[in-house]
Amino acid sequence: MDRNLDGVYFRVMRNGKWDSVCFSDLTEEQMDLVMDDQPIDWLKSLCKIMGATLKTLGDTFDISSGDDE
Repeated sequence: MDRNLDGVYFRVMRNGKWDSVCFSDLTEEQMDLVMDDQPIDWLKSLCKIMGATLKTLGDTFDISSGDDE
């Protein structure tokens, strides 16, 4: 199921058609393909977007990992 959570879209071939798919909805193989040969600054930017998305989800739904004690 595509959740469209991160807002970073890539054009990928699915079921014989091109589709815009969020990075977090890509298969691991598709993630590898879009990250291959990207410059370090591009990868850092992607990581920052993913980090901000995780923070927003955690804040919105009041979720965290681990003990609060």
